[in-house]
Amino acid sequence: MSGSIERPGLGEAARVWARIAGLSFGGPAGQIAVMHRILVEEKRWLGDARFLHALNFCMLLPGPEAMQLATYVGWLLQGVRGAVLA
Repeated sequence: MSGSIERPGLGEAARVWARIAGLSFGGPAGQIAVMHRILVEEKRWLGDARFLHALNFCMLLPGPEAMQLATYVGWLLQGVRGAVLA
C-alpha cells in the first residue's frame, strides 16, 4: 500500500474516464465500484488506502460522492485539467 501514484498522460486519462463513464450504471455505488476496479485494481494509478480515504472524505461532504471522488482523483493525477476532465 504505497502512497506514491503513477501519473498517466492526459490523453490516456481521458480514455479511462470515458470508459468509466460508459460503464457506470447503477447509481453512486456502482460508479464507485467501477472507479475502484479500474483506477486501483486495473490501472494501479493509486493505492487502495488512498482511494478509500478519499471516498470516506467524499461521503462526509454534501452532494454526489461519485462525482466528488472522480473530481478529486482527476485533480490528484492531472491537477485542475484532470479534475475538469474527470
